[in-house]
Amino acid sequence: MLSHIINFSLKNKLIILLFTVFIVGYGLFALSQIPIGAVPDVTNNQVQVITTSRNLSTQDMEQFITYPVELEMANLPGVKEIRSVSKFGLSVVTIVFDDDLGTYLPRQLIAEKIASASEKIPAGFGTPQMGPITTGLGEIYQYVLEVESEYKDEYTTTDLRTIQDWVVKRQLSGIPGVVEVNTWGGFLKQYEVAINTQKLNAMNITAGEVFKSLESNNSVSGGGYIEKVNQAFFIRGEGLVTSLDDIRNIVVKNEGGVPIYIKDIATVDFGSAIRFGAITGNGEGEKVMGQVMMLKDANSKKVIEAVKERVAEISKSLPKGVYINPFLERSELIAKTTFTVTENLILGCLIVIFVVVLLLGNFRSGLVVASVIPLCLLFALSLMYIFGVDANLMSLGAIDFGIIIDGAVIIVEFIAFEITRKQQEINSLATSEKQQLKDEITFNGASKMMNSAIFGQLIILIVFIPILSLSGVEGKMFKPMALTFSFALIGAMILCFTYVPVAASIFLKPSKESDKNISVRLMKWLNKKYEPIIDWALQSKKLVLGIASVFLLGAIFLYSTMGSEFVPTLDEGDFVIQPVLKTGTSLSKTVEITTEIEKILLKNFPEVQQVVTRIGAAEVPTDPMSMEESDVIIKLAPKGEWTSADSKDELADKFKEALAVIPGMEVEFTQPIEMRFNELITGVRADIAIKIFGPDLDVLAKKGSEIGNLIKNVEGAADISVEKIAGLPEMSVNYDRAKIARFGLNIQELNDMVSMGFAGKTAGSVFEGEKRFDLVVRLDKAKRQDIDDLKNLYVDLPMGGKVPLTELAEISYKKGAAKISRDDTKRRTVVGVNVRNRDLQSVVDDVQQLIKEKVKLPAGYTITYGGQFENLQSARDRLIIAVPIALVLIFALLYFAFKSVKEALIIYSAIPLAAVGGVLLLWMRGLPFSISAGVGFIALFGIAVLNGIVLIEHFKELKKHSFDNLDALIKQGTKDRLRAVLLTASAAALGFLPMAISTNAGAEVQRPLATVVIGGLFTATILTLVVLPVLYSIFDKYENSRKPIPKTTLQNGIAIIALLITVGVSAQETKGQNLDELLSLAIENNMGLKAGKLKVEESQSMINSAFNFNKTHVYYEYDENNLAINDVPLKVFGVQQDFRFPTEYFSQKRVNKVRNNLVQTEFDIQSKAIERDVTIGYYEYQIAREKVRVYKRLDSLYANFSSVAARKFELGETNYLEKITAASKQRKINLDYQQAIQQVSIAHANLLRIIQVEDSLELSEEMNLKIDLKAITVESTPEIAYYETNMQLMAAESNFEKQQLLPDISVAYFQGSNSELNDNLIGYQLGLKIPLLFIGQAARIKASKIAKERAVTESIDYKIQIKSKQEILLEEIAQIQNSLNYYENEGTELSDEILKTAQISFKNGEIDFYQYIQSLESAYDIKLGYLDKLKEYNETVININFLTL
Repeated sequence: MLSHIINFSLKNKLIILLFTVFIVGYGLFALSQIPIGAVPDVTNNQVQVITTSRNLSTQDMEQFITYPVELEMANLPGVKEIRSVSKFGLSVVTIVFDDDLGTYLPRQLIAEKIASASEKIPAGFGTPQMGPITTGLGEIYQYVLEVESEYKDEYTTTDLRTIQDWVVKRQLSGIPGVVEVNTWGGFLKQYEVAINTQKLNAMNITAGEVFKSLESNNSVSGGGYIEKVNQAFFIRGEGLVTSLDDIRNIVVKNEGGVPIYIKDIATVDFGSAIRFGAITGNGEGEKVMGQVMMLKDANSKKVIEAVKERVAEISKSLPKGVYINPFLERSELIAKTTFTVTENLILGCLIVIFVVVLLLGNFRSGLVVASVIPLCLLFALSLMYIFGVDANLMSLGAIDFGIIIDGAVIIVEFIAFEITRKQQEINSLATSEKQQLKDEITFNGASKMMNSAIFGQLIILIVFIPILSLSGVEGKMFKPMALTFSFALIGAMILCFTYVPVAASIFLKPSKESDKNISVRLMKWLNKKYEPIIDWALQSKKLVLGIASVFLLGAIFLYSTMGSEFVPTLDEGDFVIQPVLKTGTSLSKTVEITTEIEKILLKNFPEVQQVVTRIGAAEVPTDPMSMEESDVIIKLAPKGEWTSADSKDELADKFKEALAVIPGMEVEFTQPIEMRFNELITGVRADIAIKIFGPDLDVLAKKGSEIGNLIKNVEGAADISVEKIAGLPEMSVNYDRAKIARFGLNIQELNDMVSMGFAGKTAGSVFEGEKRFDLVVRLDKAKRQDIDDLKNLYVDLPMGGKVPLTELAEISYKKGAAKISRDDTKRRTVVGVNVRNRDLQSVVDDVQQLIKEKVKLPAGYTITYGGQFENLQSARDRLIIAVPIALVLIFALLYFAFKSVKEALIIYSAIPLAAVGGVLLLWMRGLPFSISAGVGFIALFGIAVLNGIVLIEHFKELKKHSFDNLDALIKQGTKDRLRAVLLTASAAALGFLPMAISTNAGAEVQRPLATVVIGGLFTATILTLVVLPVLYSIFDKYENSRKPIPKTTLQNGIAIIALLITVGVSAQETKGQNLDELLSLAIENNMGLKAGKLKVEESQSMINSAFNFNKTHVYYEYDENNLAINDVPLKVFGVQQDFRFPTEYFSQKRVNKVRNNLVQTEFDIQSKAIERDVTIGYYEYQIAREKVRVYKRLDSLYANFSSVAARKFELGETNYLEKITAASKQRKINLDYQQAIQQVSIAHANLLRIIQVEDSLELSEEMNLKIDLKAITVESTPEIAYYETNMQLMAAESNFEKQQLLPDISVAYFQGSNSELNDNLIGYQLGLKIPLLFIGQAARIKASKIAKERAVTESIDYKIQIKSKQEILLEEIAQIQNSLNYYENEGTELSDEILKTAQISFKNGEIDFYQYIQSLESAYDIKLGYLDKLKEYNETVININFLTL
């Protein structure tokens, strides 16, 4: 089937290219539409049911509201967990559902149950409401309403709260994706009627009468309409109060015709509602804050952009002097993490492309493979958009292009190899036939390699299946990663049999493999280093396996000592400090303390840009805090600007130290999103939550404090906080039922009176245009200050008269429950621990040990551990199942591929050794085991087996060929597949490198995963290349497939081989290298010439260095004189780039080109010198060898003559003088002969010095010792070319110096802003740098002109000298030729004749001894004289042929 698709693709290239364009287009569209966030939203599927009843105590809230709501919700389908928090006046029940139920079905089910729960809640105790549809990532934009300094006195916090509620909030509420705009802080404006009880008593008016009169005199009504004169007049009774005076003038009672007004018995003024929360900011006191909550699953980037646009519009409509100051917005974190992901993807892509091009050694092949990378990414983005996977740090952060393009590499490498192999066949064809043949080669190559490519990618896909099985927090975090990776791999698979064959067919061309290719040279070097290693490994099999086992055991030991954590904490760039104050601390005191905290931080730490504190509960209390609880949100400067500390942990310690001056306060540190996630997912804001369950709050509080004190010295346990569940100060009103009955009262009336008097009771609303404010009746402020005011509260009796409350009840101070938390309907308290400078698991282990040894719990009380640790345990339990499944799937695939358990197990051995590298590198980098690392191991196991498959498959192929033994087969196999193994491993490992070393925002989460894969692939590659061949040689058998050779045939074969070797050796002896071959060898091997060639290449590379632009100047500027339109100094960020005048670059390039030509002519001169030296050496060697022959014959003659003379002396035929003279002559000639042999050796050594070959140099015998004279013209010599090029260079440099007088161009862009501007002010700058002071440049121009003239003069001088030398040499050669003519025409014949005659005459006794010697010397002097003259002639001819000065 795949072959059919490949065939279709090659026959329909246009369709495939259009399909590719479609992928690009749709991918870009998806990129513009896909939701972009910082991290996956890991919040579970939960709904909050919030009930506010401002006047009920904690126990009452639990009993009357929380319990009925929990009871109703417990029976809903798909409920996983129910948590609740009951506080004074507030109940928050959190119901967690299965994710499968979606977002809206649970809310629909809860809406039905709220109706039935409300029936069980007493009237007036509050109505349960569902919280907003949002998540831990919902708080996308938080802002404070600020007032400019000159308008500070014009606005109170009540005014700002009103602006927030009725101007800002209303306009922000209509934005798509915004589910709630929560208001926090300030005073909620009310129209307050403050009753004076003494006046009421004096006038005998009851509080009920006051309340009734306010309700009765604040209404509207309609009376239909009346038709008159063809018109309908509508009747409207306007009775609404519109001002304080209207309220004051309401009649309460009419006594004897005298009206009693509200103003007679009460003070009417603006007041504020009782509040349970506040906001302070930047040490300036109270503020008003708005919190924009995003709808669950909305596109955070788009929503934030829309919010920012709306804020800009709202800012225009705000009252003068009021502005919106955003102090925490998600877009900053999104921008940081998006930059991290983008940088990692781009760097990973570039590294992979570099590795692929480097190891493939073919630029076109590298580009075809590289083009698959962006296509896969766009394909993945398309599927992410279709399947609703958000783009964030986790989904895009783990894409490794090295793994994804593995299949494309396999296919393209094979196609490129086949095209190069059939190079001659392709080049001999016409263009149309050429393409047809390339299509055929591509089809065969792609079809052959497709199975290997698809199989490798399938293994990677399959190991990601267990990651998709993860659930809960870890599932939400890592599923997007697995899905995106799978999408990219599916894209790669589709492209491998569509786009890749088409691109390869069109773009690949035959290439020559040259030793100059860096890939070839690199692989040669690697092979050279690898061969001795594999030889040693195969000889030391037990040692290799022993070392591998030691490493494995070491890794297991290291793993056991490593700590573990859930997921590395994402550095959000901001801090949250949670001060822990005494239970029941008043709101005003908390405000005072937090303001002091803000001042300390801003004063002592330049890293702190803004500090805003949220105290207590907001208007919509999704995060229920008491009035003594607060979140101090610290906006930090970028890390590069820090001066007090290098890390966040260090900064936290310094913050803690600085805040130690505030007595009675502990602090906890966290981050905004982290805090919200912890709160929503586990109900606890800490990393570790020690939960103590039991019925009695006092026992829970006591045990919580005991555990808190016990674990405070555990290493790494920071910010220990014990949940404050008891000790809330209360004024308790305990009614005496007998007295109440005696006075004819009931408890409800009394409670209503207490509620109205102190909390206030709403008697209606007052409208100011569209704004609506409550009209509230309560006691005068002076009567609401102390317990005595409560005791002296007068109650109206049914029969008339009044009685103080103290007569009807016992009123006293008590301590009540501050907070009641329940998990699955059981009460519990929590000891929270944040972990710093240590891993989570180790801290939990120490804590558990301490609690087990030291804490004794009463019956019915239990301890569990939650928080992040709970997530870690859940994820580990899931991984314990997921990892073995991944391993089993890998083994199953290997077995199906090889049909052999043994071979599958050999490849499977890659997994433990891959794990060794992963554990080792984690340990070296000081990283604990985390779920990120666990996912890294799953991915690693899939990648690790790929190289083993490549190697074992090749070993099986090689079995079809003949090898001496299994070790020889293995060596050949590893050598063949070294490039493929290294390419796959290095591309995959280096693709993760940017993630492993990145320090940008969000890199913490990716770092363990990348570290595991890189370390694991390193050891897995060593295994594949060393341990796996050893295992294969131990467990596999190799039977040579050749048939046994008959003995006679073997003997005959050996004889024939021996004969052939003898013939070959003889041929080798007679054959030698001639001059042309020596010249080729010298040009190829001479290091000086190679250096010259590199110098030429260096010069060629420098040509484009002309376009060398100045460094880009990126700057930040702050100048108090540089004021914006609001008279606040601007902070200016800018970028500036300087350019030389454009013609300068081309003038410089001209100089570089001519300089390159000059270097080329220098190289030509160098080459000419080498040829000259080789030619001289060659002919010196030939003449020296000829002299050896002459002296050898002469030595033979004298040796014979000496022995004859000695024999004659013995016989008495001659005298002693003749004997010793013969011996002396023979000795002299022998010395000359030896010297001649040494001259041959010297000439040979001289040639070797020039040619520089490693092998021995065998020279052929030159028959013609006389060199031919060539017709050389002076103008054609490289020296003349050098001088002419030098003149061109001087001219180009002179022109360049003139160009320097042209102005430089400077372009700048900058933008400035300050804290009070809503937008950036931008600016541009274009400038010219004019050389007004050009004295120095003028001098250089003058010098360049002189240099130009000098070059011309030098050239003319050289031509004169070289021509003169040529003429002199030609005259010399004419003279030498005359001498040679004598030797060639007469001398040789004379010499032979003298020798012949002398020998005959001396033999016949016609001449004596002395005459014979004289004759010999004359004859050989002619021969030697000829050789000397020939040498002189050759030297002169060489000087002419290689004419130079």
